[in-house]
Amino acid sequence: MDMDDLAWQTSNYRGLSPRRVRLLLEHGHLNLVAQVAVERGEWFCAEGAVEELCQAGDFGRALSVMEPFVETGWRAASYAKAEILLRAGHRTEEALDLVRPEEGGRASTTECRDFAEVLGKAGRIDEAIELLVPHLDESWLLSVLVDITEGQDRDERVLELIASRADHACQARGEGCCDYAHSNVQESQARVLERAGRADEAIRILGEDIAGRRFLAQNTLVTYAELLARHGRLDELRELGGGQDARTVLDIYASALRSDGRPEEAEAVMRDAIAADDWVGYRAWLSSMLLAEGRLDDAIAVAEPGFGWYDCSNLLAPLVDPLLDRPEELLYLVEHPTVVPHHGHEEFQHWWRAWALAGLGRVDEAITVAGLDRPWTDPRIVKADLLRRAGRLDDAADELRALGTIKAREELCEVLVLQGRADEAIAVHPTVAEQRAAEPQLEPVARGENGYSLEPPF
Repeated sequence: MDMDDLAWQTSNYRGLSPRRVRLLLEHGHLNLVAQVAVERGEWFCAEGAVEELCQAGDFGRALSVMEPFVETGWRAASYAKAEILLRAGHRTEEALDLVRPEEGGRASTTECRDFAEVLGKAGRIDEAIELLVPHLDESWLLSVLVDITEGQDRDERVLELIASRADHACQARGEGCCDYAHSNVQESQARVLERAGRADEAIRILGEDIAGRRFLAQNTLVTYAELLARHGRLDELRELGGGQDARTVLDIYASALRSDGRPEEAEAVMRDAIAADDWVGYRAWLSSMLLAEGRLDDAIAVAEPGFGWYDCSNLLAPLVDPLLDRPEELLYLVEHPTVVPHHGHEEFQHWWRAWALAGLGRVDEAITVAGLDRPWTDPRIVKADLLRRAGRLDDAADELRALGTIKAREELCEVLVLQGRADEAIAVHPTVAEQRAAEPQLEPVARGENGYSLEPPF
């Protein structure tokens, strides 16, 4: 293994993917996963095995799995080893020395962030805070500060660091400026105040900023609405949901009503909103709520006007997803007379119907329905997937073996694990080298000073 291979695995989810590693671990193959990690340089196997071993208290073996990866010089492996050492206890200095940034101010912001997180896990909170202080004008590091200090009795110190930045963000917005560097500072301040037992103060401060429109990001508005909901301030939340920000926060109000044991009121709120402003977001929330309550026909009736819209607004998919493991209801949905083809992606509707039929054991019908021209998917892999869905694992395995491509071997690995043949599954799964060799080789293109291609597609 080398750093390039490891980086390629993580950025492309290749090697044995996290899903396949989880499948192996769920079927009791920890020893095999640990062995494959070391012998084949499989990063996701290493991560999965280490987590299982640490949970079992076998820190020595976890370190032995991670060590070959550390020896490559890959920084992610060093951080993983440091975490093992911290979880093992009594090896704090060794862990910190492993990932400590270079002296002399040459450490990157990312390295400071990572080291601060390790310091936090080691209980060295004050050191972590001071490491982050010079970088807090970057909003993502402010979030790190808030995260690592939670439950550490440092809320007053954090609030001191946040206060001037929150004031600056409010002032800038009040003057019509956009201070993107501090776009999340108000919600961070509210979060720390709330966890410090000062929720009323958090609501007052953030509420004044919302009322004065002194905020930049929609997330700040959402944070305020959720804060009101958590503390039972439903009257204020209702008023907020009835104003100019209804599309952003009305679903939070409706969800709060449901949580308060008032589902009929929640439904009425959304039906009234649809009657006044037939916005897709209201229909999406209400149809999903009705489906969760087992009212599939009602959910379809609410969502049906949006079944033919474009991707981001199409309301069929949000109903399909919760039903993928409920084939009878899924088939009822996709064959319902009000369901129209998915705009621009009609093949998805056929695939969903095939998935439902296979789940009901009607695999021959499913294969016929799924037999569409979809250039991104080999039809034989689709067939094998449907056979697997129908519980016909031997037939699925035969299809995949006969195909023999890299993708087919990856899919075959999962089928063999389900058949209880984990060793064979590992043997048939392509190595990282095979996967990389099978990737299409892109021709280098000329790039401008901005790094973008000078030739289409740009």
